[in-house]
Amino acid sequence: MKVRFYLISDNIDTAIGLRLAGVMGTVVHGREETLEAFNEALQDETVGILLITELAAGEIQEEINSHKISGKLPLVFVIPDRHGWRGDKNFITRYVEEVVGVKMNE
Repeated sequence: MKVRFYLISDNIDTAIGLRLAGVMGTVVHGREETLEAFNEALQDETVGILLITELAAGEIQEEINSHKISGKLPLVFVIPDRHGWRGDKNFITRYVEEVVGVKMNE
C-alpha cells in the first residue's frame, strides 16, 4: 500500500502551493468543516502524513492532541501558511530548555 501526504488548509494559496508539489488536500472554513476533513483523513488508510495549517489546526486543537497521543497513523503536523508562523517561534528551544533544565540562550 502506498502511503501519502494529505493537506487540510484554511486558505487556497497554501493548498495550491502544496498541490504543485504533489500533495492533495482540501480547503476548509470553520470548526465543523475542519473537523469533518480531519476525521475523513484519519479514516483514509492511504494517508500517512496529515499536514494542517496553523489556523485550521486552532479550530480542532483538542482533537489533534488526542490523535497524537493515541500513537496511531497518520502522523499530524501543523504547518505555517502563506503568512508564516503565527505562534511562538521559539517553542522548540523553550521545550528543550524545560526538558533538559538548561537555559540555551542568554
